[in-house]
Amino acid sequence: MLAIATLKDNPINEQIRCKEMMVIGPNGEQLGVKSKQDALTLAGYAGFDLVLMSDSGNVPVCKIMDYNKFKYEKKKKAKESQKKQRETIVETKEFRLSVKIDVHDFDTRVNNASKALAKGNKVKASIRFKGREITHPELAKDVLDRFYEKVSDVSEIESKPKIEGRTMFMILAPKK
Repeated sequence: MLAIATLKDNPINEQIRCKEMMVIGPNGEQLGVKSKQDALTLAGYAGFDLVLMSDSGNVPVCKIMDYNKFKYEKKKKAKESQKKQRETIVETKEFRLSVKIDVHDFDTRVNNASKALAKGNKVKASIRFKGREITHPELAKDVLDRFYEKVSDVSEIESKPKIEGRTMFMILAPKK
C-alpha cells in the first residue's frame, strides 16, 4: 500500500534517507534496529507503509502503519483544534449610528445588535460627527444611552461612551 507524501509531511517508504532505523510494528511493538531495506520488506509484508516519525536523536524512529489513515486522523485533529480555537474568539460587531438617526433605522440597528449579543459577540456602537455636530456631544451621548437601554436586557457596558477624534463610541458585552 504505497502512499504519496508531500514535502511537509513525514517521509515514507523510499523517501526515507536513513540507512538504519528503530522500527515500530503496526501494533506498537518494537522490532529493533533494522536496515532500511529490511524495514521496507517488513512494511510490504504487513501491507502498510514505513513512516519516519522522528529523525532526531542517534537512531531515527520509523513506524509501520497505514499512512493514509494517519494523515486523515492528523487532519481531523487539526480541524477539531481549529474549531475549538474559533469558539473561544469573541468578535466585535460595529453598529454605526448618527445624531439625527431615524426611528426605524435605530430600531433595525438595535435588533441586529441584540442578535449579535445573543450569539456571544461584543457590540461597538459608534457615532461619527459630521460638520458642526461635534459641538453638541451630549446629543450623541443621548443616542448611545438610548441604544444601551434598548439592548440592556442582553448586554452590559464594557466601556462607557467616549470621544476619540470625530467619533464617539461605547462597547457592549453580552450578559453572562
